[in-house]
This record gives sequence, C-alpha cells and structure tokens, in this order.
Amino acid sequence: QVPLVESGGGLVQAGGSLRLSCTASGRTFGTYGMGWFRQPPGKERAIGAGIPWSGGSTYYADSVKGRFTNSRDNTKNTVYLQMNSLKPEDTAVYYCNQYYRRLSPTSCWGQGTQVTVSS
Repeated sequence: QVPLVESGGGLVQAGGSLRLSCTASGRTFGTYGMGWFRQPPGKERAIGAGIPWSGGSTYYADSVKGRFTNSRDNTKNTVYLQMNSLKPEDTAVYYCNQYYRRLSPTSCWGQGTQVTVSS
C-alpha cells in the first residue's frame, strides 16, 4: 500500500468553491481506482466520489452529485476534487484513498484535509 498526500482544504462560505488534490506514490495492487472519502464531525467516514484508474464511470454520492467533480491525472497518480456550491453539511475531514471492488478503501489513510463551510 502506498502513502497518500491530500491538500487544498480550508474555510469557505456557503456557496463557495474549493479544489482538493491527492497524490499517490504508486498504485496498490488490485485497486480499481482512487476516491475521496469524508468524515463529518461525529459521523462515520463515507465515500463521496470515486474515479477508476482507467475507463468506467465516476461514482458520486447523492449528497455531492452535481456539485463535485472528480478528475485524475494518471501521469502524476493524482486525483482532484472540485467542489462547487458548498454547503455547511459538506464540512468534514476529506481523505483520499485507493479502493478495491465496491468502493472498499485500502487500510492506508493519509492525514486528510479539513474543509469547513460556514453559513
């Protein structure tokens, strides 16, 4: 498993935008892609978006569909999460991770990046 480094979080007002980046030093054997998981205060971590390494559709949770865009640069093993029309309920620590089938994450988590949306 390879370490991941997230960046780009911060404080933004509702309706604003942020762009997160995540770079992996390599690909974990058997993974299907890389995704963004988020953990709101007092809640469990859950996937928000996932993009396959090659081909296929990008997954978006219903709560972010239409507002977030997940993209990748395979040459850099980097994924991006463009977050628009942010809402206070998007406040969470955001983590990227590679995932296996059924969007199951590996056990290798980065430190995450805090996103805070004020109302």
